[in-house]
Amino acid sequence: MGIRNYLVIGSSGTGKTAVATELERRGHHVVHGDRVLAYRGDPETGEALAGPPPDVDPVAWGYAHWIWRVDAVREAAADTTHAATFFCGDTRNFHRLLDVFDKVFVLDLDVETLNRRIEGRPGEPGFVPEERAVVLRHHRRPGYHPPGIVIDTTGPVSDVVDAILAQIDR
Repeated sequence: MGIRNYLVIGSSGTGKTAVATELERRGHHVVHGDRVLAYRGDPETGEALAGPPPDVDPVAWGYAHWIWRVDAVREAAADTTHAATFFCGDTRNFHRLLDVFDKVFVLDLDVETLNRRIEGRPGEPGFVPEERAVVLRHHRRPGYHPPGIVIDTTGPVSDVVDAILAQIDR
């Protein structure tokens, strides 16, 4: 396994991309999980899926089947060329990956701020009403994210990253 690996996870609008960008700006190694690891698949088997059955809500199905490639996560986590790697994004198969992470940070914020952020991101996940309903339904739902250190992301991203970095082993 790599020297230190951290998972930064949260619902749409909680600040995962902003945190990842700030970590990179500060010189940390970051894997943008939603950009380079994600696909639609079965959270248990990893089998890629073409799409939802005709009688299923496609938006809810899409969120429920947003997973990361386990082999690629394990390969990146085994890389010892970086003192720490932050895996940032959201995945429904986190239970198959937790053993590679030294700590898990769950980004969280109040519903009012979440709605305001999502409204300011046209074209991003959660912007259209059907997606927003799914995001809000799962926001803070027990078991939707792994247990971890909850980080309040209502403040400036620099403060959020400071809170994360204060909790890691250096």
